[in-house]
Amino acid sequence: QVQLVESGGGLVQPGDSLRLSCTASGRTLSTYAMGWFRQTPGKERDFVAAVDRSGDNTFYANSVKGRFTISRDNAKNTVYLQMSSLKPEDTAVYYCAAATSLITIMTATPNIPYWGQGTQVTVSS
Repeated sequence: QVQLVESGGGLVQPGDSLRLSCTASGRTLSTYAMGWFRQTPGKERDFVAAVDRSGDNTFYANSVKGRFTISRDNAKNTVYLQMSSLKPEDTAVYYCAAATSLITIMTATPNIPYWGQGTQVTVSS
């Protein structure tokens, strides 16, 4: 079992940057591939970014490619999502997720076993 806690959300203006953190407890984070997802009311939870166990390989949704960066510090049991050039359409609740398989993170959202509670990001002028 692993428990995930997100932090760093807030209200920012278009064009601003924000860094989300996801800290794990219960098991060593290096055991898991990690991902970030986001969800707006009435819509499905969408994939944003993923990183493999080592941190050497990262993947992004087309909508955030070039603006968001996922990284991890296994020594701190923490995964980050650095968001820049934020747009109003980035407004959502952001969730971090953990699974032993990177493929599960990227393609099988319903099968992801571990989720954080979410953190709200609002981009508005």
